[in-house]
Amino acid sequence: MHAPTVPICTSSTCASSLAETAVTPYLGLAPFLRMSIAGTDLVPVAQQMLAQAQQGADDAHLWMNLSTVMLCLGQKELGLGMQQQALQMQRVYVWPARQQPASCRVLMLMVPGEISANTPLDCLLEESDVELIHYFLSPHTTDPAQLFAHDLPAHDVVLVSMAESDENRGLLNALQTALANWPKPVMNLPAFVPRTGRDAASALLHNIDGLLMPPTYRTQRNRLQALANGQAQVGDLAIGCNLSWPLIVRPLDSHAGRDLARIANADELVTYLQQVKDEDFFFSQFIDYRSADGLFRKYRIALIDGVPYACHMAISSHWMIHYVNAGMYDDAHKREEEAAFMQHFTQAGQFANRHAAALNEINRRVGLDYLCLDCAETLDGQLFIFEIDHTMVAHAMDPAELFPYKQVHMATVRDAFRAALLQRMSATA
Repeated sequence: MHAPTVPICTSSTCASSLAETAVTPYLGLAPFLRMSIAGTDLVPVAQQMLAQAQQGADDAHLWMNLSTVMLCLGQKELGLGMQQQALQMQRVYVWPARQQPASCRVLMLMVPGEISANTPLDCLLEESDVELIHYFLSPHTTDPAQLFAHDLPAHDVVLVSMAESDENRGLLNALQTALANWPKPVMNLPAFVPRTGRDAASALLHNIDGLLMPPTYRTQRNRLQALANGQAQVGDLAIGCNLSWPLIVRPLDSHAGRDLARIANADELVTYLQQVKDEDFFFSQFIDYRSADGLFRKYRIALIDGVPYACHMAISSHWMIHYVNAGMYDDAHKREEEAAFMQHFTQAGQFANRHAAALNEINRRVGLDYLCLDCAETLDGQLFIFEIDHTMVAHAMDPAELFPYKQVHMATVRDAFRAALLQRMSATA
């Protein structure tokens, strides 16, 4: 089957004109995430925007911005409803380059959904000269000929931005055909995106020397309930499972630690199922990855064309680490350790050097041009992978007075991604 021919607007101002015609500029995620990190109360922001939206109900950019605020506030249903209202008006949202003229226009192929549904590239490329064209596809469209509007905005590079999920599988398959002969370079080919799924990734990476990623299985609520009731064993949860307590359990499409739990026994599983009402779950073996000092360390690494870059390190006394609750803002010693980690990341004997072979093999097997890893190191020196995907947030939004080193090192990540874009442009010029 041949890829469909899609007319592309050839005017250099096509994408920019879409932004200029809106009553309100499209803001993306970055400014709201920055406010959230700074401790700004987003409720008054949402209230003000809602009042504006009620006066201008046909302002798609305003509704999309308001949707993002609501999702940041955890108001999922309200946020997704506002997002759908915006998408009924238009499906293209342009995030103009902060430095003009733009050196590159990236067509980001996205899907409706929560913040974790797509690559948050604006958070990485703040203040850059890269323009992002957010084009929202329908995850229910599986006909390649029906994916795009008649006139796509002019662009230089395509980035497949949607996350791996069961709902997106048909769309990703359709995109393989639609993008097969695309006139512009394509990053993160859709055929490779499913490899980032938790179960798929654990199967793909399980036998790499120096790397630990325990098998991840899918199971259903009724099987977990049987285990909780003493009517089944852990091995009955999935075919080929030979795990034991304690387990890590989470709903199928949860992100950012939502309803992620360490379950030590059947009684704890009873309590968990009383609190979490999902029907489908992932589970895997809990690994105690504490360092010799008894603290847990979690690293976020970006692979850009296979080259690793340090994005952050969080240190906590709790196994489930999120940077914002790991005490990094309150503990100067933790920040000093993170600064040293980022400063010496690629030097001899340091993180990227110690795990170079494993990181290279991850890049080779997954195949994505841009990929992030959340990982740790075990006491015996293995690279312990929690998850891999291209929709993690990479940013330099932490207060510069507390994290001056972040500005320097994240600028390196930003520049590497920009260079990857420009290299593809020059290769097809």
